[in-house]
Amino acid sequence: MRLRRPVARKLTVLAAVSAVVSVGAAAPPTSAATDPVEKVPVAVGYGGAVASVDPDASAAGIEVLRKGGNAVDAAVATAAALGVTEPYSAGIGGGGYFVYYDAASREVHTVDGRETAPLSADESLFLENGTPVPFAEAVTSGLSVGTPGTPATWRTALRNWGSKPLAKLLRPAERLARDGFTVDATFRAQTAANEARFRNFPATADLYLPGGQLPVVGSTLKNPDLARTYAELGREGVGALYKGDIARDIVATVNKPPVDPASGYNARPGDLTTADLAAYRTKNQAPTKASYRGLDVYGMAPSSSGGTTVAEALNILERTDLSKASDVQYLHHLIEASRVSFADRGRWVGDPAFEDVPTKELLSQRYADSRGCLIKDDAVLTSPVAPGDPRHPAACPTGGTAAPTTYEGDSTTHLTVADKWGNVVSYTLTIEQTGGSGITVPGRGFLLNNELTDFSFTPANPAVHDPNLPGPGKRPRSSMSPTIVLDKHGRPVVALGSPGGATIITTVLQTLTGFLDRGLPLVDAIAAPRASQRNQTTTELEPGLWNSPLKGQLEAIGHAFRQNPEIGAVAGVQRLPNGKWLAAAETVRRGGGSAMVVHPTR
Repeated sequence: MRLRRPVARKLTVLAAVSAVVSVGAAAPPTSAATDPVEKVPVAVGYGGAVASVDPDASAAGIEVLRKGGNAVDAAVATAAALGVTEPYSAGIGGGGYFVYYDAASREVHTVDGRETAPLSADESLFLENGTPVPFAEAVTSGLSVGTPGTPATWRTALRNWGSKPLAKLLRPAERLARDGFTVDATFRAQTAANEARFRNFPATADLYLPGGQLPVVGSTLKNPDLARTYAELGREGVGALYKGDIARDIVATVNKPPVDPASGYNARPGDLTTADLAAYRTKNQAPTKASYRGLDVYGMAPSSSGGTTVAEALNILERTDLSKASDVQYLHHLIEASRVSFADRGRWVGDPAFEDVPTKELLSQRYADSRGCLIKDDAVLTSPVAPGDPRHPAACPTGGTAAPTTYEGDSTTHLTVADKWGNVVSYTLTIEQTGGSGITVPGRGFLLNNELTDFSFTPANPAVHDPNLPGPGKRPRSSMSPTIVLDKHGRPVVALGSPGGATIITTVLQTLTGFLDRGLPLVDAIAAPRASQRNQTTTELEPGLWNSPLKGQLEAIGHAFRQNPEIGAVAGVQRLPNGKWLAAAETVRRGGGSAMVVHPTR
């Protein structure tokens, strides 16, 4: 059995490519939701490519590429459109991580656009009388809102590598917000899951519960407030969100959440100031880098834990020939490498402005070898596994004190873009859990994040230093893992990423190994049923593995499982010969993704 997820649409790679050509998947975004762009999970062609979860967003990126924009321009346009059609996952009220490959220099650059805690925050941010605030109350509150980083990320990326003005790049999204998009089953289901808390906030209910009801599948949902906000950012620049009227509206909303008095809900206020927004800065920093099977794998350095944890797991797996392993042994080693690398993530990774993060050592093959020797072919490690010491690696260390993996929200989105010059962007962005804080800024049309709940409220284990406690201006640890893989000549092989909270890391790891080691076409590596182990007593399995004979064979080795109906939602691009690109997205998860190219043929 080659690990491939059963899909509702029987779509082979060749059939999908034919479908792309026949339906013209690179069409520009429509002006109204009555004529939606079709979702196609794989596309092959020339002139550039875009992969995301949403066809209107992918089409916005393609529109920019067709008009001469580069990958950075198209990524910003795609992200802005996702703020309209995927507002519960991303938007200008959130943050993210941007990884860019420059074809001219063959170098990889990154932008850390993670949200930050208020400058008044300390380790007691989520404590009341020494007791943690109930999580369900914290997530739907002003207390959970960090300073947004997404608009600043766009500004940084465009200043450094873009070629078009922000105003032009926001126009497809502005048009989409003004004219509306078609509500699908996923959007309705996500709204239904948040209906109770959305009703607490009139601005949110008015926007996402039209007429007081759940949006109907097939209906058109418009967001004129967001259209006006995008137009304002286009005219005045991103600074308007950090120092202008929008900044003041954000601060007022966070510090006195506009709750419907009839709801009886008590939304805890935050302590965000205009000084917090004015002080926000993105970070340009070196990417993480790991050598794997003769390729160079680049990712996001801390404050994200994605780059270091994916790299450590790959380094552990480097010593096992996964191409020849049985499906059982492949999954066994994948699970165990994830278990060990998550143990180290929990102990060592936090915001490097506050924590002494041994990034170089976590990326070293020497350290991975010292950890990988714990893994046996016929036995399972007991979670939680204790962390190692990257600065003083010892062969197969035993003992030590472990800490469990803390919760991380799973509603995020990812886009991957390539252009005709060979530049590539892998960009993951988020507002934290589905629907973020649930609080829409009145008159502005966007939801605020609840990203600060990614901090540990208290140490995961009081006996182990926790690098992810709150602090003034601190970035909460993330698992976002936008990744770009280069060959020995410094040319792109594949780029991808995923939403999914802490499962992002395992999703990216499994997709990479499925593609690089198991020889799956990219769309099949993305569609394969997933397992996710995060240093916990049980490993999560999607139904495709839960209902497979592989589950019993893994249990015979000692694995224990729990079911997760859906893990991650990958979007990626692959460089093919002669200037051709392949874009690939999900076939089923989150309703399927959208892959597009500029020209299906030359």
